[in-house]
Amino acid sequence: QVQLVESGGGLVQPGGSLRLSCAASGRTVGTYPMGWFRQAPGKEREFVAAISMSGDYVYYANSVKGRFTISRGNAKNTVYLQMSALKPEDTAVYVCAADPPGTPAQANSVIVDPSYDYWGQGTQVTVSS
Repeated sequence: QVQLVESGGGLVQPGGSLRLSCAASGRTVGTYPMGWFRQAPGKEREFVAAISMSGDYVYYANSVKGRFTISRGNAKNTVYLQMSALKPEDTAVYVCAADPPGTPAQANSVIVDPSYDYWGQGTQVTVSS
């Protein structure tokens, strides 16, 4: 079983920054493609950002492009989401996701839909003055 644990959420003023972390544990094998989603009350879960197994390719939702950065950490299957210029509309529970590693030919693929096999419980991000 693979478990994902997010951290770094909290309360921040508009225009501020937060850095979210996600670490995979359990019976992990290889390097996983990973991503971030978010869900606000009464809204559908939406894609935020994704990173490939290789770490060389990333993809962002238009709503966060230019403000958020996803990256891999030094530890295997650890990812970060650096969020800057935060807006009240960014308020949501941010959830980390991971998928089993694919073939080497898939090392540069990113997953931007909810088809991930593993999901964290989420961390709350609140942007308010």
